[in-house]
Amino acid sequence: MIDNDYLLAWALYLSAGLGLMLVWMRLTRWMWRWLREILRLAAAVLLFTPTLVDPSRDLLAPAIAIGALDLGFKVGDSVWRALADLSMYGLVALVLYLIFAAARWPIERWLRERAAARADGGDARRVEPQA
Repeated sequence: MIDNDYLLAWALYLSAGLGLMLVWMRLTRWMWRWLREILRLAAAVLLFTPTLVDPSRDLLAPAIAIGALDLGFKVGDSVWRALADLSMYGLVALVLYLIFAAARWPIERWLRERAAARADGGDARRVEPQA
């Protein structure tokens, strides 16, 4: 496979992966937000994780495809490398998501309290004198 074919194959795979992610986002939009975001993260990791196929030529392929083909046809030992890559990228993505969610949580709480205070007709801490 020449370099142009390799790059064309990756471009086609990435465009198909983006299409699948759009469909997955549409399918999961009715769910509870915390579950929806985790499922979308898992789908992105499964679709977009590359793994090394040929170490001598530095060729990469989608880890889920390599794992499925190696298990299905019982050839090679790349399934363990693909599983290791999937678990590593999955763990990194989960840790980054948890950091993002932990940073977002107090900000959203503050915004909800601020909106509730405005809905009450002013600052909740200010006490109106009773005459």
